[in-house]
Amino acid sequence: MASKFRINQLRALSSTVFHGIGDCHYYYLHANRSLQTLYHFRHFSDASSPPLSPAASSSAPPQNAELQSTNRPEGIVRNASATSSVNQFELAKFSAIADTWWDSEGPFKPLHALNPARVSFIRSTLCRHFRRDPCSIRPFEGLKIIDVGCGGGILSEPLARMGATVTGIDAVDKNIKIARVHADLDPVTSTIEYCCTTAEKLVEQQKEFDAVIASEVIEHVADPAGFCQSLAALTVPNGATVVSTINRSMRSFATAIVAAEYILRWLPRGTHQWSSLLTPEELVLILQRASISVEEIAGFVYNPLTGQWSLSDDTSVNYIAFGTKVSQKTD
Repeated sequence: MASKFRINQLRALSSTVFHGIGDCHYYYLHANRSLQTLYHFRHFSDASSPPLSPAASSSAPPQNAELQSTNRPEGIVRNASATSSVNQFELAKFSAIADTWWDSEGPFKPLHALNPARVSFIRSTLCRHFRRDPCSIRPFEGLKIIDVGCGGGILSEPLARMGATVTGIDAVDKNIKIARVHADLDPVTSTIEYCCTTAEKLVEQQKEFDAVIASEVIEHVADPAGFCQSLAALTVPNGATVVSTINRSMRSFATAIVAAEYILRWLPRGTHQWSSLLTPEELVLILQRASISVEEIAGFVYNPLTGQWSLSDDTSVNYIAFGTKVSQKTD
């Protein structure tokens, strides 16, 4: 089983960079130091996940492009939704290909291939956090989970099959219609509540969930910091937040954009804008400022021989982060 990163505290990240060196090496970042000490930590569930049902031009800015500054919030506030993070250009892109969500050989083929690996990470981290049996067929029974930016429901459906009460939201109405039609084909997934809305609007409605998941979404929003504040506001105290995305590295530019979009044509050209991607360090800082303490990060690696993805300690291209919502401090 692949290894995963375990992170205790990520505090002084203004200019600090951490790298996995070798197998399962981790930097633990402490509040009183900007240059951190290297530790070893290995923590990954060996329990295998049940098999999933068959699923159906960017320019590179300087490598050290600065993260847009955001004010540190005093806590998760209920007006975190005051500014929408919706990017209308991105909505139009995905609306144009919405009919192909469940075509495993279509534009979303990479997501279908990636799904078993990201489900494995989510299953492992949530079972450990909520003290559930990872060997159970339905370990998420009783948990309320929201899939933010659910698309056609590729991730929502496995979560429902694991027993969760799932809400899937997307700002593209066509995505929601496709997701509903497909979910209704199975009585187990027909329980998923799909809504065409945004995280910010649900914050205004004071909705809360045990786990909030935003997979392959943050790179498409207009305001990543505001988006993460909304994710945090939707998470119950001590609940879980999971975010997966693509690293902003030269390797990701070469593979996830040039190769995947222009050479192999796995994705429509222009699907990803390299300058909009976040490094793991930037994502951790943004989540920390939104009162989400990142505890674990894992990378995804693709095997061209098998056509499958697996979890790894290599976060240079695709990666996924698990964090918990820190309870607000009171004076």
